[in-house]
Amino acid sequence: MPKKMNEKPRKTATAKSTRKPAGSVGKSTKPAKPAVATAAKAAADRLGGATAPAFSLVRDGGGSVSLADFAGRKLVIFFYPKANTPGCTREAIDFTRLAPQFAKAGTALLGVSADSPKAQESFRDAHALGVPLGADESRAMLKAYGAWCLKSNYGKTYEGIIRSTVLIGADGRVARVWRNVKVEGHAATVLEAARAL
Repeated sequence: MPKKMNEKPRKTATAKSTRKPAGSVGKSTKPAKPAVATAAKAAADRLGGATAPAFSLVRDGGGSVSLADFAGRKLVIFFYPKANTPGCTREAIDFTRLAPQFAKAGTALLGVSADSPKAQESFRDAHALGVPLGADESRAMLKAYGAWCLKSNYGKTYEGIIRSTVLIGADGRVARVWRNVKVEGHAATVLEAARAL
């Protein structure tokens, strides 16, 4: 018997439906990102081109270091997870080694972690570091710069510092942000960016 013009073909028993189950429309299958991680990324994303957040920290050797100390100069802030650990040591040594070249490019350097001032002094002395090290035990600056985040390691989740670097121009605005930094060659990459700024 011929089919009617508007009659839809019937599905066979073996045909698979491509329709999504009820209630699945618009929902992502990816797990939700933790609020701390999302907030840190949002803070880092807001930095590009914005005025650098002000800060004042206790530093190695006593005294304090603040954003105002670097007014009119370019500044590189490198955030590292923990003093005297292998990656952080390598990074701080690399920035120290290149410090004279950063100075020629009119750029100051500052390392920051959540370690105590005493731990920063020990770090400086153990490796003859030549850059000031700020202690942000309150984590306020780390959060403002998007460097404090939810991390995971060996199946454990915890809050900590994402290895990050920020380049601030002489006008006080953030020119570049590097997140989840790999230490090898990073200081040299930042130096080139500072020279080009």
